Amino acid sequence: MRRFSSRCSDFIPTEYTNIKPFLPSLPPPPVGPDGTPVGPEALSVLFPSGMIEHEVTLEPRVPIPEKVLDAYKVYRPSPLIRAVELERFLDTPAHIYYKYEGTNPAGSHKSNTALPQAYFAAQDGITRITTETGAGQWGSALSQACNMFDLDLDVFMVRSSYLQKPLRKTFINMHGGRVCASPSDRTESGRKFLSEDSEHPGSLGIAISEAVEVVLTESKSCYSLGSVSDAVCLHQSIIGQESILQMEEMGEYPTEIIGCVGGGSNFAGIAFPFIEKMLTGGGHIDFTAVEPTVCPTLTEGKLKYDFGDASGLTPKYMMYTLGAGFVPPPIHAGGLRYHGMAPLVSHLVKLGLVNPVAYEQKRVLAAGKEFTQIEGILPAPESTHAITAAIDSALAAKETGENKVILFNLSGHGYLDLAAYVNA
Repeated sequence: MRRFSSRCSDFIPTEYTNIKPFLPSLPPPPVGPDGTPVGPEALSVLFPSGMIEHEVTLEPRVPIPEKVLDAYKVYRPSPLIRAVELERFLDTPAHIYYKYEGTNPAGSHKSNTALPQAYFAAQDGITRITTETGAGQWGSALSQACNMFDLDLDVFMVRSSYLQKPLRKTFINMHGGRVCASPSDRTESGRKFLSEDSEHPGSLGIAISEAVEVVLTESKSCYSLGSVSDAVCLHQSIIGQESILQMEEMGEYPTEIIGCVGGGSNFAGIAFPFIEKMLTGGGHIDFTAVEPTVCPTLTEGKLKYDFGDASGLTPKYMMYTLGAGFVPPPIHAGGLRYHGMAPLVSHLVKLGLVNPVAYEQKRVLAAGKEFTQIEGILPAPESTHAITAAIDSALAAKETGENKVILFNLSGHGYLDLAAYVNA
């Protein structure tokens, strides 16, 4: 029988946790095309003021706006579950826990940042948000948030996912959002890539270029992003904060924390609050970031300044990157196809606090199918990377007899991604 934490709504965090004040050093600041550092004013053409404040703050605790907190209460706290059936199946002495972020209406951790971003836009009198989405989880979450705060939404969806995942489009449309395949003929950036390849599969970098280009040419609009930025990592910290309380209730403390990484937000969400505890005198924890072999940003990329988009419309960030022009193959884990990595996650890898690994798609989807059969929850294709790493760690504990306590983030459900499992 599975064990659930019973933490109730009284334990929903009322503040975000900011990892930056606790780090021994910070990543270098973003720079413009000429290499000159850029400040908050450079972000004001894209983001609402509240989002910029969250991006640059060095305060260790940042209050969650009351209206955002009310919206969180629909689905938070999310459950922490001990995977006792998986432990039995693996015959391991390790204890395996997962934080399940698939219980909200959009079905993934992305709602944790979509809600404050939509709120900040509405507070500034913005009427339209433009964004990109890979596999569609971000577009789905933002469509629901925009509907809640009475905002229009335009979504540029990576073409390969647009074709693979029609139900994501349906969800976005249900909430009033408009979605088109990227590259598209709506923007100069999109037309450029289509002229090179009329069947271009797209990339998150290209979709970001299209979304940013639209915002730069329209008034009362802003850009919104679902991963990578310091502010997004800040919003996701509620995952780890809840996990700390829930693990305490279970009477355990993790020795390893695992999360899949594409841009880095769901990994940051569960890991950063625990990293703070470790850096301020808590017990040692191993942190494992898992990416796909076809988009090996952390394991094979270079740590350098690079654009966040494919057309060079954004500032450059110090991050692990495969190059802004990188176009990955159309794997089903579309949320893990970004060419770069969150600067904060990149910095933690550089400092040796996070260990990156890469897994092949066929293997992780097989693990996801096995997890569904054993634990009764269908994971998103992205989350299967974390599951595979957790299984490997538990089997290693079986060989050594080590009493590991493994915690991984199950970042969303896979019910709109079933096509990925057809040949798993």
